Amino acid sequence: MTISLRHARVRYGPLEALHGVTLAAPSPGLTVLLGRNGSGRTTALRALAGTVPLSGGAVVWDGADVTRLPPHRRARRGLCLVPERQAVFASLTVGENLELAARAPGPALAAYPQLAPLLDRRAGTLSGGEQRMLALARALLSRPRVLLVDEPAQGMSPRTAARTYELLAGLEACVVLAEQRLPEALFGRPAFVYELRRGSVVLSGESAGWERR
Repeated sequence: MTISLRHARVRYGPLEALHGVTLAAPSPGLTVLLGRNGSGRTTALRALAGTVPLSGGAVVWDGADVTRLPPHRRARRGLCLVPERQAVFASLTVGENLELAARAPGPALAAYPQLAPLLDRRAGTLSGGEQRMLALARALLSRPRVLLVDEPAQGMSPRTAARTYELLAGLEACVVLAEQRLPEALFGRPAFVYELRRGSVVLSGESAGWERR
């Protein structure tokens, strides 16, 4: 299984954010989109999820063109997007957020035991790192076929971040991460990397040795 962008173009008003981007993410496997703010990495994730329309090109999933498939139907097929911001329902409790994905939160609490004492807290009162844990825990509970995550470890302690990358790298799914730079926790792990600048792919290759760039 593969999900891919083929010559994808995205416009925000008069500005083009993606200039004919082509990339592919296999499953199971880990793909990392690298780039500074404004590089197009977040837009590429949103294009795969269908939350921004393409002005040109296509999104292909399992060999089928899903460019016109709306986000909720992609979600029903097993695609899950964890955005950088507003990734949790702030007015719901931690427990209620998890129940949206599964009745039994056990696996989520095994992944992030720090959430256990917070189950009755409103998600909007959590720290940034705690909200990232909650968003990822809910995503893991949904057992996605394709998981798209923007800045997965933002706000987390180094230990929790390392645990997060271990969890993501071990999933039997297509996992696509958007990062500013390749995290040290992924050094030595199999992954394919695309580097974006100003809306275009400028470098790509296996992650082995990428840390030396």
